[in-house]
Amino acid sequence: MTLAVVLACAVFLLALAPLAVAVRGIQAASPLIYGASLAASVVSLAASLVHLLAAAPPETVALPLGIPWLGSHFRLDALSAFFLIVVDLGAAGASLFALGYGKHEIAPGRVLPFYPAFLAAMTLVVLADDAFSFLLSWEFMSLTSWALVVSHHRLPENVRAGYVYLIMASFGTLCLLLAFGLLAGPDGHYTFAQMRAAHPSAAIGALALLLALLGAGSKAGIVPLHVWLPLAHPAAPSQVSGLMSGVMTKVAVYGFVRIVFDLAGAPAWWWSMVVLALAGITTVMGVLYALMQHDLKRLLAYHTVENIGIVFIGLGLALAFKAYGMPFAAALAFTAALLHVFNHSLFKSLLFFGSGAVLTATGERDMEHLGGLIHRMPQTAFVFLIGCAAISALPPLNGFVSEWLTFQAILLSPQLPSWGLKLLVPAVGALLALSAALAAACFVKAYGVTFLGRPRTRSAETASETDSWSLAAMMLLAALCLVAGILPGLFIDALAPVGSTLIGARMPVQSGLQWLSIIPIAASRSSYDGLLVFLFMVMSGTLAASAIHRFASDRLRRAPAWDCGYCDLNPAAQYSATSFVQPIRRVFGSVVFAARETAGMPAPGDTRPAWLKVELRDLVWDCLYAPLAAAIEAAAGRLNRLQFLTIRQFLTLVFCALVILLLVLAVWS
Repeated sequence: MTLAVVLACAVFLLALAPLAVAVRGIQAASPLIYGASLAASVVSLAASLVHLLAAAPPETVALPLGIPWLGSHFRLDALSAFFLIVVDLGAAGASLFALGYGKHEIAPGRVLPFYPAFLAAMTLVVLADDAFSFLLSWEFMSLTSWALVVSHHRLPENVRAGYVYLIMASFGTLCLLLAFGLLAGPDGHYTFAQMRAAHPSAAIGALALLLALLGAGSKAGIVPLHVWLPLAHPAAPSQVSGLMSGVMTKVAVYGFVRIVFDLAGAPAWWWSMVVLALAGITTVMGVLYALMQHDLKRLLAYHTVENIGIVFIGLGLALAFKAYGMPFAAALAFTAALLHVFNHSLFKSLLFFGSGAVLTATGERDMEHLGGLIHRMPQTAFVFLIGCAAISALPPLNGFVSEWLTFQAILLSPQLPSWGLKLLVPAVGALLALSAALAAACFVKAYGVTFLGRPRTRSAETASETDSWSLAAMMLLAALCLVAGILPGLFIDALAPVGSTLIGARMPVQSGLQWLSIIPIAASRSSYDGLLVFLFMVMSGTLAASAIHRFASDRLRRAPAWDCGYCDLNPAAQYSATSFVQPIRRVFGSVVFAARETAGMPAPGDTRPAWLKVELRDLVWDCLYAPLAAAIEAAAGRLNRLQFLTIRQFLTLVFCALVILLLVLAVWS
């Protein structure tokens, strides 16, 4: 019954796409489509939530669609129910935000038809129970999101972003196709149930892991497959940016979990080393890239890379513990990863919506052109501050809980018998700690330069608060960040069916503990009480404010700010985003970005200003993708002669290729 409700919501969303084309010239088209998408997402969210909390058995359905002898299979189990909650909650928040933000959309006719189709595609990916349905939905998700990325196609940078995204999406789909082909075997068992029953060999499972890491990792944003993400997310409308960063990347995580933890068989211990090494690099590289950005949306996009790295650290630890028969530790690491999936979907959507509100109010994404918005957009500044604190892993908000659980899992690594993991896991833990500190510094910069100080431009000076629909969406997500942070035990217990299904174990029940604390391992070892931390912060803050107002002097003195003797402070003399990260850039920049600083100081008496030029390179792009693109272009030029073959030469080429493929199939079987 629940599966039927969710599928009906997906079909309803698909039906909204042609409806959006039909009503695109009507003034009420935007609220109609976004309102209907909101309703469908809420219904699907309620159904998925009931299924997960009730620990209901899996539901399956086969529809006579697609390939005649295969059909389309859909399944709703604990894992898909959890990721459906992430998808539907993000979709509901984005639709609510878009009810107000959509009024400012430049070209709504290019966004409205693809928006509900994108939501339906993500839902179908999570529900798919065979390789054909999964890949078809996956590609549909890629194409609809690409259409949303290039909705403002008159901007050259948006066209380039869409081109890079389409290439990376095609590469990811190819890798997933090969992974499913390996798991299906020579008999062509394309349903997930048949793949589970086949029990693939260790070699097939290892190849499937590597292909899933490439295919799903390219969509999620693992370094070095992340290059599309900082281009595409800023190019899309803000509600779509929130969906792509907060939700679509989690659908990619779902694809990895489904293949590796469910279909690929028992893991080998070295699988975790591959995942952990990439995850640690992704975490640090993502936050370092983010620190160097001035564009607010690009900064948030790079932080998605960092948080995806944190998720994969938890998944890598779960693989290691599962391979060595440590189910409790595996359940802890797996729960930490899934909880961070949920938490990141909340605060990243909130931050992208906040950046969209700033963009609407000022027309600017460059932080160097903002400032002082806390006085002009106080409510947006408040919820954006909550998002900054959450993504910086500060208690009592939700980002702290999932990162803390990940550290608890890391502290169990000395029990692993492999010396390789004994050395690698602490190194990854150190990288995670470094990324947490750098993330806090990054969002001090982002919030301070954007909302504090004085306006740097006229557009920032004349900004006004955003609309009530957008504020309602951001307030809802901010409240969920707080609830998930002060009552994490309820969310951990809700994830128990997922761990029991895929790991074979679950974390101990947390909701019955005193003061709603969480104790992941043992009370004598570690515990956390978000509710007590929250109450302490509220009480101490209230007492401090009361004491200051009661005992401090009531005299009000105003004087101009000191500016080295000048009469008025120039807003351009404020601390900028560039100056804020200069110490960090000088520590890491020469290695990570090949940074170069060039300064010019005029001679005495010369009235021209001094100047500083900073050059940063994306070494991943320059060293990997640029040579690859050049090699492909050269190969394409040489293979261009194939289109001038005669008909006999074409038939000979096809015949030889067919013989080679038959030989490969014969050897494999």
